[in-house]
Amino acid sequence: MATSADDLIDRRRLRRKLTFWRIAALIVAALAIFAGTMWLGGDQLAGTATDHIARIRVEGTITEDDELLERLEAVRKAKSVKGVILSIDSPGGTTAGGEAIFDAVRRLAADKPVAAQVGTLAASAGYMIASASDHIVARKSSIVGSIGVLVQFPNFTGAMEKLGIQLDEVKSSPLKAEPSPFNPTTEEEKAMIRSMILDSYDWFVGLVDDRRPLSRAEVLALADGSVFTGRQALDNKLVDALGGEQEAIDWLGTKGVDKTLKVIEWKPKSESASLLFSEAAVRQFARLLGLPEQGSDVLREIVGDRIFLDGLLSVWHGGNVVAGD
Repeated sequence: MATSADDLIDRRRLRRKLTFWRIAALIVAALAIFAGTMWLGGDQLAGTATDHIARIRVEGTITEDDELLERLEAVRKAKSVKGVILSIDSPGGTTAGGEAIFDAVRRLAADKPVAAQVGTLAASAGYMIASASDHIVARKSSIVGSIGVLVQFPNFTGAMEKLGIQLDEVKSSPLKAEPSPFNPTTEEEKAMIRSMILDSYDWFVGLVDDRRPLSRAEVLALADGSVFTGRQALDNKLVDALGGEQEAIDWLGTKGVDKTLKVIEWKPKSESASLLFSEAAVRQFARLLGLPEQGSDVLREIVGDRIFLDGLLSVWHGGNVVAGD
C-alpha cells in the first residue's frame, strides 16, 4: 500500500514538472519569435545603407502616430534616401493626426522629392496627407477625396428614460463638457461644435488650395464631402496621374532620382508589443498552442486591433467597393 502511495506521489511530482517545462517551453518559443522578428527587422533596415528609394506606408485609421512621425524624420535625414514614395490606403481619422503627418511630409519634401501612390483609398485625412506630397498617383478605381471635418457623439437620453436613469450634475458653466451623450443637445452646444468644425474645414480647404493646382472656389466646389474615383480625381486635379508605384518612380526620375534604384520599405520600428502580436508572430504562437491557422485570428481579436477616436475627425465612413458580376 505504501508503495502505491509513493508511486502516486511520484506521478504527481512528474506531472508538475512536465507542466512547468511545457510553460517554460512556450515562454522560450515566444521569446524566440520575438528575437527572430527583431533580427529580420534589423536585416531589412541594413539594406538602407545604400542609395535607394524609400517606401513608407500610411494605412488604416489616421492618428497622431509618434512612430510614423519619427520614421518620416529618419527618412528625411538619411543620406542614402534619394526619393520617397508614400503608399497610402486610408479612410482618414483624426484631424490632428492628419495635420501632424501632413507637416512631417512637408518637412521631408523640402529635402527629398516625395510622391504619393494611392491604393484603394485616400479619403479625408488620408487625402490630406497625400496632398502634402509633390505628386499624387492613383489607380483608376481608387477612392479619393471626402474633404471635410465632422464631430460625432452618441445620444443615450432615450435609453436612459426607458431605464429610469437620471443624471445629476454641477458644473461651472452651461457649455462645460458639452455636448454630452447623457443630455439632449441644445442649439448653443450645436453652434459651438459647428464653429469648431467650420474653422477646421476652412483650414483643410486652405491646405488643398495651397497644395493643388486649384483655386479656392474650385476646392470649395469639391469639398462637399464627395468622394471620387481615380479617373474623376484626375479630371478634378485632385491627383496628378493614374497608375501605381512604377508611375510614382517615373515621376521621381523627372526630379533627378535614378529610376533603377531599389525601392526599400521603411517599416515600423520593432517594438515588443507590435512584434509579439505581428501577423507572423501571432500565427506562430497559435501553432505552438496547437490552434489551427484560423486560431491566430482569434488571438488577434483578443489582442485587440481596435481603435477609439476622440476629437475632430476627417474620416470617410463609406462601405467597401467590390468589383463583381
